[in-house]
Amino acid sequence: MAELKPNAPIRRFDVFAEYNRLEAVKKGESAAQAKGYGLWLAKVVAAQKFGRLKKPTGEKKEGEEKEKKKERKKKWHDLSGIPQTDKLFDKEIVNRMGKAFYAKVFSPAIQEAFDEGKEYREIRDALRREWKPKK
Repeated sequence: MAELKPNAPIRRFDVFAEYNRLEAVKKGESAAQAKGYGLWLAKVVAAQKFGRLKKPTGEKKEGEEKEKKKERKKKWHDLSGIPQTDKLFDKEIVNRMGKAFYAKVFSPAIQEAFDEGKEYREIRDALRREWKPKK
């Protein structure tokens, strides 16, 4: 049987989203909500890294605590008015790399590293290196 290869290069973003999906599941989120959370968090961190979103300063503004409580009650996190859902996770992560690759290679590899207690930074590049196209 031929080795499964991703349809597109695997990004740190993909690993980060999947790792945080697993974190959310571990904390008791439903499978669907965990996908949305993983995608949302990956986008927020990427936007902060590239200067498209300000990093939190730690200063609380009036009414901010009430907003956070409202946000927790919502099923999906929004980013620029777009709900970050499980379906969007599937479209932007799973379908991009290929459903078979995600299900048989990518997700099990991240799950194994997660179960072993490895941190995201330990695995983000090591695992991706295994999936780079051979030249």
